[in-house]
Amino acid sequence: MARVTHKVVVVDCDHESLDIERDLAAQRGIELESAQCRTEDEVIAAAADADAVLVQYAPITARVLDRLPAVRAIGRYGVGIDTIDVAAATARGVAVSNVPDYGTEDVSDHALALALALSRGLIELDRGIRAGSHDQVPAKPLHRFATRVFGIVGLGLIGRAAGRKAAVLGFTVIGCDPCQVPGTRTSEGFEVVSFDDVLRRSDVLSLHVPLGPDTHHLIDADALAAMKPTAVLVNTCRGGVVDTAALVAALTTGGLKAAGLDVLEEDPVPADHPIARLDNVILTPHIAWYSEESYGELKYRTLENVADVLAGRRPRNILNPEVLAGLEI
Repeated sequence: MARVTHKVVVVDCDHESLDIERDLAAQRGIELESAQCRTEDEVIAAAADADAVLVQYAPITARVLDRLPAVRAIGRYGVGIDTIDVAAATARGVAVSNVPDYGTEDVSDHALALALALSRGLIELDRGIRAGSHDQVPAKPLHRFATRVFGIVGLGLIGRAAGRKAAVLGFTVIGCDPCQVPGTRTSEGFEVVSFDDVLRRSDVLSLHVPLGPDTHHLIDADALAAMKPTAVLVNTCRGGVVDTAALVAALTTGGLKAAGLDVLEEDPVPADHPIARLDNVILTPHIAWYSEESYGELKYRTLENVADVLAGRRPRNILNPEVLAGLEI
C-alpha cells in the first residue's frame, strides 16, 4: 500500500460497491471517501477537504467549485457532463475528465437489441403467447432487415458502432451529425444525410447525441411527424433529447409504430406515467451502458484519470487540457 498523499471523495455513485476504486486508491496513495449527495450544499460539505471528486449525477457548479478551493480534478462516472460546469472548472484550473469510450460496445449492443425486438414484433408475440394466443397478426407486417433503413442521429463512437452492427445484419445505414457534411460518407461507408432526411427515410431511428441546448427535445412533435408511421425510435443517449409528451402522442395516435427507451426525461419513470402504459414501448432502466466488462473499466478509469492529475501526469481522458500546462505528459 502506497503512502497516502491525496484525498478523493466520491460525492455520489449508485454502483453496488467501490471495491475497484478502493483497490486502485490504495495502490496510488489516495484516501478514498464516499457520500451520496444530491444538492450543491451536500457536495460542498462532503468534499470540504478533498483534492479531487468523483461524481455521477450530483451538481458540480461554479458555486460548488468556489467553496472547494483545494479540488484540482473532477472525474465523471460516464460520458455525459451536463451536471458539471466545465467552463467554471477551467476558469479555476480544475481538470475535468470523463470516460468517453467505456460503453461504446455495450450501448450500441443495447440499441441494436431494442431495435431488433421492435422490428420483429417480439413484444406483441411474447404477450400474445402468455395470454394463450398464437395469433401472428398483432406483429405484422414484418420485414427482412435487408429491406430496411437504419438511421443514426449522432455519428460518434457509439452511433457508428451501432451502425456497423446494423449493417452486418443487412440494414442500409444512414446518419446525420453536425460535424459531418451531408452527401459524404463515413469511414465505414455510411451515407451522411441531413437531419430532415434521416427522419424521413429511417425505418429504425437510433439516437446517439449528448444532451445540450441544441439537442434538448431534438425529437419533438415536428420531428416525429416527419418520420414514417411504421418507424421505430430507439433512445439510449439522454432522455431530454426526446419530448416525451410528443412521443406518447405519436405512439398513441399511430404516428409512430414503437419505441425502445433506455432513458427518459423523468428518471426513474413513475409506474403510472403514460409512456409506461403503452404496449408498443420497451423500457429499460438506463442500463445500456452496463456489462461486467464496461462496469469494471468505468470505475477503474474514472479514478485513474483524477489520480494521474493529482500525481502531475496527463490523464488518458481530459476535457479541458489547457489546465494541465506544465504537467508531465
